[in-house]
Amino acid sequence: MDSMSSDDERGAPDAAVNEPPALPPERPIDMPTQPLKSWSKADVRPLANSAGWRTPVVSRLFVATAAIAVTGLGVYQMYKVVEVGGVTLLEWALLILFVVNFAWIALAFASSVVGLVALFGRPALKQPGLPERLTARTAVLMPIYNEQPSRVFGAVEAVFEDVKRLGFADHFDYFLLSDTTDPDVWIAEERAFLLLREALGPDARVYYRHRAKNHRRKAGNIEDFVTRWGGGYEHMLIFDADSLMTGHAVIALAAAMEADPDAGIIQTLPLVINRNTLFARLQQFASRVYGPIIASGIAVWYGRDGNYWGHNAIIRMEAFAGGAGLPDLPGKPPFGGLIMSHDFVEAALIRRKGWAVYMLPQLEGSYEESPPSLIDVGQRDRRWCQGNLQHSALLGTRGLHPLSRHHFLNGIFSYLASPFWMFMLLCGIALALQANFIRPEYFTDEFSLFPAWPRFDAERALQLFGATMAILIAPKLFGLVIHLMDEPARRAGGGFFRIVVSSLIEIVMSSLFAPIMMLVQSGSVFQILLGRATGWNPQRRDDGSIPFIDIVRRHRWHTALGVVTLVTGAAIAPSLVAWMSPTIAGLLLAIPLSWASGHLGAGLALKRLGLMLIPEETNVPPIATAAKASAKRLAEAGADEGDGLVALHDDPDFFRAHERMLPPAPRRARGVIEPDRVMAAAKLSEADHLSEAIGWLSPKERSVVMQDRALLDLLVRLPVEAPANA
Repeated sequence: MDSMSSDDERGAPDAAVNEPPALPPERPIDMPTQPLKSWSKADVRPLANSAGWRTPVVSRLFVATAAIAVTGLGVYQMYKVVEVGGVTLLEWALLILFVVNFAWIALAFASSVVGLVALFGRPALKQPGLPERLTARTAVLMPIYNEQPSRVFGAVEAVFEDVKRLGFADHFDYFLLSDTTDPDVWIAEERAFLLLREALGPDARVYYRHRAKNHRRKAGNIEDFVTRWGGGYEHMLIFDADSLMTGHAVIALAAAMEADPDAGIIQTLPLVINRNTLFARLQQFASRVYGPIIASGIAVWYGRDGNYWGHNAIIRMEAFAGGAGLPDLPGKPPFGGLIMSHDFVEAALIRRKGWAVYMLPQLEGSYEESPPSLIDVGQRDRRWCQGNLQHSALLGTRGLHPLSRHHFLNGIFSYLASPFWMFMLLCGIALALQANFIRPEYFTDEFSLFPAWPRFDAERALQLFGATMAILIAPKLFGLVIHLMDEPARRAGGGFFRIVVSSLIEIVMSSLFAPIMMLVQSGSVFQILLGRATGWNPQRRDDGSIPFIDIVRRHRWHTALGVVTLVTGAAIAPSLVAWMSPTIAGLLLAIPLSWASGHLGAGLALKRLGLMLIPEETNVPPIATAAKASAKRLAEAGADEGDGLVALHDDPDFFRAHERMLPPAPRRARGVIEPDRVMAAAKLSEADHLSEAIGWLSPKERSVVMQDRALLDLLVRLPVEAPANA
């Protein structure tokens, strides 16, 4: 195809002009930025149904009382352990660190007890049925950032078809909101969108929008939708790129929101599915077996003052637009600037306005995926760590509900717990070292017949260690009991014996992974405290291992620390090695454990043995099967492949579709030069053929070309190959 014939084809009218637009007409709505330092009770909306608002006073009193009582008992026992012969400065430090860490697990234990009681047959925890009808319109939003298009668009197709099958298609519109920065992935998304539109038919209300600049990241992506199209919808259902939800769950959430006029956010409990690496299967098993206990516990005592995890939740548009506009924090990152963990803050601000935020843990059919390896979790945790520590600047926000501040503190401490645990271990080593190698001080400032010498009640210490482990593992045991009592789940999960063995494997493996994550998270905390902000890299979704050399590079210092700890502990006292054996073992095995964590064969071997099996693998949800089939069809149609510039150059129909999806070009201010555009124009003008231009253009310049109609015109005029006389 020569350049002249290409121009003629592209300029000719075609049926594609009459295709439905990629986006519906805009219905703007204001989303004002919310103040953090000023607030008035007059800003709280009146309740529409005050009789339906119930505060779970009894369960909150139980959780608070139980957590305080268990913590108090643990602290008393720890004091008795160290007070033999008087408490030294190091022993006081050990005691304080113990209090902080023990209070954390005591609260989790108390919450899990509430969850255990809730799951022993509360009527409110029955799966909700479908409504007879819906009256409101809901936008289903799928934010995308450099994801594999076939998987994301395949999931949306499966959800669309399932909702349609149940007869509620008229109440839902679907938006794929792309913040993708990779130009080739962006073009692949457009191809996938056109294939999806072709499969669903011209009347399907499925839309696609790409932002040229991912301003304010995911929060900005959602805000852009709300301020442009939010006025056309009463609710929005937020997905993540790995989310999947049955039509039943989608419709039930919309019905729950319609039935509760005071609900601002209703969150589901997404279960992890479709995972096969060792580490991911551990997380998948834990999510299925232990997750319901944890979720039910917090759902009961949080009540209508709950939290939001950023996806698999439905949000009232009025509540979000009127109460969740996020300001930038003063100062520079990592503590200032863009609010990274925006979901916690959005929930707190919406609750501040007087809207309810709660969870429906009994709603089945909400799914997600998990990172495939320990290193992938560490990379994701680095960003989450910064976002949660950043919440320390929001603790003083005026007007927040006390539980909203608790959510902030809970997130902050989930990362500070690692360095506190590390300091506690170091303090124990220092005490053992002092007791074995440092001479006692016989002549102190205070009169004493005996020297100041650290001593411990060994028997009481052993009892306290056992009690601590029991409290730590109790939520898992509660979850296991409930799971085994569910006969269909027990059968589908491999039976009583295999489930118990799987739980033992999960507990052992989690104990070995824990010290590695302790150091990873401690390192993240220290880096953030030193002012080192993190980026926002796309997550790995697929199963697969990481190159072994990268694993060694990541974990060599963890292994070295394990060796040093073992040698030091053995030199001080064998009892110290025994006390720290889980930590030492995890660090010594850091490299092979990390390698095994992302190994597909190890996870599949357990699966073949019927271990770490969840019911959703034996009885695969039809929505998961449909999403996989849709993704496969899109991939086979070429949705994920090819060079974006080549696709635009070689396919006139696709070129015209791409042009129609481009937003109007912003007016350039006179005298303002855009270097990337100027360079792209110069390279396209000088290139003799397409391959030459593609070789010259940088990634940023490729993006500029794809966004600029004039540059695209230069691109398509280039011949595929160099002229014969060149």
